[in-house]
Amino acid sequence: MNDIISNCKLKNGFGQSMQTTSTIQSGINQQQQQPSPTKKQLSPDHPNPALPITEAPSPAMSRMGWALRTLLVSDNTSCLKDRKVGGKFIRKCAPGTELVDWLLNLSPIVHTRTQAAGMWQALVEEGVLSHVAKEQPFKDKCFLYRFKVDEDGTAGGAPSSDDVSQANDHIREALPGLLHRGPDATLRMILRKPSHERTHEELELVYEELLHIAALSHLSTSIKRELASIIVFEAHAHAGTVLFNQGDEGRSWYILLKGSVDVVIHGKGTVATLKEGDDFGKLALINDAPRAATIVLKENNCHLLRVDKEHFNRILRDVEANTLRLQEHGKDVLILERVAKQRGHSAFKYTVMSGTPQKMLEHLLETRLGGQAGPNDPFLDDFLLTHIVFMPTPILIDELASTYHADTEVDMRTASEEDQEYFMTCKRRVVQFIQRWVLAVRHAVFDDPLAVEFIEEIATDVEQEGVLQEEASIIHHVLTQLSRYQEDRQMNASQKWKLPPNGQPICLFSGNTHSKTVIRPDDDIIFRVYCADHTYCTLRFPMAATAEVIKACAADKLQLARMPEDLLLVEVKSNGERMVYKDNDVSIPTALSLNGRIFVSPKDHLDALTPLPEQELPTEALDMDFEALPTKDVAYHMTLFDWDLFWAVHEYELLYHTFGRHHFNKITSNLDVFIRRFNEIQYWVVTEIVSTSNLTKRMSLVKKFIKLAAFCKEYQNLNAFFAIVMGLSNMAVSRLSQTWDKLPSKFRKLFTEYEALIDPSRNHRAYRMSVGKLQPPVIPFMPLLLKDMTFAHEGNKTSLDGLVNFEKMHMMAQTMRTVRYCRSRHLVLDPPSPKNENEIRQYISCFRTIDNQRVLTAMSQKVEPRRS
Repeated sequence: MNDIISNCKLKNGFGQSMQTTSTIQSGINQQQQQPSPTKKQLSPDHPNPALPITEAPSPAMSRMGWALRTLLVSDNTSCLKDRKVGGKFIRKCAPGTELVDWLLNLSPIVHTRTQAAGMWQALVEEGVLSHVAKEQPFKDKCFLYRFKVDEDGTAGGAPSSDDVSQANDHIREALPGLLHRGPDATLRMILRKPSHERTHEELELVYEELLHIAALSHLSTSIKRELASIIVFEAHAHAGTVLFNQGDEGRSWYILLKGSVDVVIHGKGTVATLKEGDDFGKLALINDAPRAATIVLKENNCHLLRVDKEHFNRILRDVEANTLRLQEHGKDVLILERVAKQRGHSAFKYTVMSGTPQKMLEHLLETRLGGQAGPNDPFLDDFLLTHIVFMPTPILIDELASTYHADTEVDMRTASEEDQEYFMTCKRRVVQFIQRWVLAVRHAVFDDPLAVEFIEEIATDVEQEGVLQEEASIIHHVLTQLSRYQEDRQMNASQKWKLPPNGQPICLFSGNTHSKTVIRPDDDIIFRVYCADHTYCTLRFPMAATAEVIKACAADKLQLARMPEDLLLVEVKSNGERMVYKDNDVSIPTALSLNGRIFVSPKDHLDALTPLPEQELPTEALDMDFEALPTKDVAYHMTLFDWDLFWAVHEYELLYHTFGRHHFNKITSNLDVFIRRFNEIQYWVVTEIVSTSNLTKRMSLVKKFIKLAAFCKEYQNLNAFFAIVMGLSNMAVSRLSQTWDKLPSKFRKLFTEYEALIDPSRNHRAYRMSVGKLQPPVIPFMPLLLKDMTFAHEGNKTSLDGLVNFEKMHMMAQTMRTVRYCRSRHLVLDPPSPKNENEIRQYISCFRTIDNQRVLTAMSQKVEPRRS
């Protein structure tokens, strides 16, 4: 029995067989004198997901277990009962299904059975609750579970009325914390299961998680999918535990999820400390060399992911067996991977992993047009959304033109029927490509003079070819869209924008004022540029003007007698932070922070730049009392306003933002303004609350903002919803304990639920799961989409061995498609009362904001001084 218990402990990451720091040195000395007694490293196999991952529960989980059990025991109708199982009497146990039912009825913040099961699993993994036979993790099934205190016989007598009251209070405060832990506990439980026991849904969950682990970002999508079935979670309870010794056979690769480890080498001692996100032992998967160092856990309760060598090598073999390499002149030009066929669609078995731009385009034209692509084959769409990264439009047009005119050198009168058909097929494919191109990226094609010229040339040629009637109809439709677009451009030509001096959002200075007005590169913007003594000049430049041009003109007007190369263009933020622009930066006025100002300065005087006195004051806004306005009306007009800003953002702007505008010489003004709006709403919430000195009025304002968040969520304006909740979570607001104490419990609960939804843990999993269920139109949380783009960009090389890494392009296109999906339907909302409509519109278009955290915190301490 002792052997079985020891083995179970070892498999869950702790037990007598693991070394501790007290034995490391003697172990090292012995190793230096004699070879390791065994080449085989005793790495634990799959840990038992029914057993705890800690030796003792944390105080927080013990307290939560006590509170839940107290309420269960005090409820005479509850499921926690003494039962006879297999002839054995078991005290106070309950089936998983009934525990889930009970938790769903206990609190409105628990919405689904999956959430409830995850919360119980969080108690199981710390040993507060367990399966009666220690054989099952928590399952929403008729398996019986009991609390540790009932198993140990330390539960004590029936709870008193004081106990029940305390338990209720504790659950009100701490249940959201348990709700947060649920998804993580569920994931860890899956990762402790053997591969064959992981369901398809569980494998998808693990795969989604692996996509956001930096240590795995260099691996292909298919390898990550395979890893989802074999990667294992390990927990180790004690600092000082030796994971493996120098000289041991390497059998596993590890990724640190929580905690840290020391890397110890004979004769040198600790040479490095690895932290969360770092990985080690990867060489073991590539060669048979012994471990080059000893790994010692530096903290208690370290969490790791483990990939075993035999599984990883099998995956690599399988992937390589499914890889097709096309070569020219002895070099790879296209790498394809065989993927499982979709039922009923057997035309394609291969997906593109990497290739030269020309070869990928050729492959696309041959295999993805004319109805050949399967429904789940995004290669064409990925290419159209991302080609500007690896194949700029002029090169793409040259390649398309040479494909279309492949018959130029051939006398078609003497060509064989087969050749004639081939040349006509080439023409058809190019026309179909143009149609899909315009469909995918819309105005970006029409904004490019080269693309317009090419389309018009193809249209003329197609009309002369009698056999291309269907293609003539397609190209005619494209030309109609082009002419509509050009008319619209003409109507909005010579738009002028202004960046008001007191930090308000940029607005149209003249011209068209109807909604959905897109900011264009050749639109002018009027703005101020300051110098160190706070004198300024007013400039007017196109949005696409570079920092270099603005800097030279401002220096001339402000009479700074310096050469352009000795000058810098700088943003000075309200907190005094300075951000220097590169000479080739564009769309500068729109990229300013809320209360930021543009300065021009000699390089050696950069430290002399200070914010203007008014930068610490609120931005100018309409003088209206927010409390007097109907909350639903404000949310309605905010959603319409934000939708127009979101509508104007082209998907390409996400690429420009991620790779750098200067790489494309393109503006990101529409995206800048939309991100600025997020910050504006967030700081408006904080500014309004900390500016209110009356406690009752301040509490009422917090309540109103929570209601506003609720209406924004109802209207699917998630960008504003996040901004409001983050404003309420700002340190200057969250410290106002008197205000929050006065808030009705109904609103405190609602806010706790909203905080759980915006919780960033597990890569914003709560938000992703929630938004995944919504139908468009949706205004998404843009900062997270930009984070996804940045992760895909920084975690993956654009080029691998001279070929375009198309898997990276696919990841970026997925995020861009999310933007497209969110606005795939028009926003139609039932308007609330027409009362005060114009006033509310004006009010929400320009909020009063302070964005200096130091100033906001000082204001907060003034309205509610720190308690001594």
